[in-house]
Amino acid sequence: MLNSLLPRPVRIPLLVLGALALGALGLGGRAHAEAREGPPVVVALGDSAASGEGAGDYEPGTRGEGGDWCHRSPAAYVHRTTLGTGVNLACSGAAAAHVALGSAVHHTEGSQAARLLEVARRSRVVAVTVQVGANDDPDMSGTAVACIRAFLDPREPGCRYSLGPGWAGRSAAVAPRIEAAVRDVRGAMASAGYGDADYALVLLSYAAPGSEAMPAWHAVQGCPYSRPDAAWARTEAFPRLAEAIGAVADRTGARFLDLTRAAEGREACTGALRDEWQRRLAVDPRSLVQGTLGAAGMRLFQESFHPTAAGHTAIAGCLSEFVRSAAPRAACVPARDGLVHPVPAPQGVAA
Repeated sequence: MLNSLLPRPVRIPLLVLGALALGALGLGGRAHAEAREGPPVVVALGDSAASGEGAGDYEPGTRGEGGDWCHRSPAAYVHRTTLGTGVNLACSGAAAAHVALGSAVHHTEGSQAARLLEVARRSRVVAVTVQVGANDDPDMSGTAVACIRAFLDPREPGCRYSLGPGWAGRSAAVAPRIEAAVRDVRGAMASAGYGDADYALVLLSYAAPGSEAMPAWHAVQGCPYSRPDAAWARTEAFPRLAEAIGAVADRTGARFLDLTRAAEGREACTGALRDEWQRRLAVDPRSLVQGTLGAAGMRLFQESFHPTAAGHTAIAGCLSEFVRSAAPRAACVPARDGLVHPVPAPQGVAA
């Protein structure tokens, strides 16, 4: 059933314009009306955090075939919610422009919003999640490399010093890009005949992958960065980006789910490997900072510092609970029962 729901990648901008024109003429509305009685569907848009990068067992067609490295995993949270059948349109490495309508192509795939339109016209979409922005101005992969480089070379300042002063500006700069993508998602759903109240539109932030709560030998365990830099990322970098994403949700009428603390206590190198919800560094750190990993090595690096399959399951539970609530915003926080639950998150403040 899942394969029948997935549209072919959209690569030609005229197809996007044509699909939206059909919606404007009301044809999308009729298709949606015919699908209203079908089983509920949840669609995920965004980057590696949504695609399931790091969770493994990637779906055929997204493992490099024909240049498509989207790395969609059946363990991704969209497939583990209790809200409906999951359709994953997210792609590892995607930027906000790849979610928005337009001509941008990533890993051979075109606009995710345009593909959403196709799904929405023939299926009963009850929720759409958008998790994007980390590959734009914040450049989370580059940030990780900077933190690792500073740890390996004592002459380098910690990434909290080299990146910290400009982090607020980076977070602010990505907000308009995310907002444009979200408005295109709204437009695609409207063209398919949906009103805003017909489905839940949820923006998600990112789970902090590391913590300063690491043992003395953390560097050889797969976390070659300093405790102060890890603390900065956990308490400043990820919360600041979450605030920017939350503000976009407020401006677009979307709901906001803050994942900053979702892996709290189970970050990389904070406990037994089997119990962690974030992947550790999967490559040699010196080769990484020296740029000698090669293509295969970089694919492995992409998997690092992403939620594991267990982490996605935890996020899915929190997301399901949140969507069923009436709350406009919440934060996923681990509880005593070992699960992650949504708790109230004040407007403008990351939990």
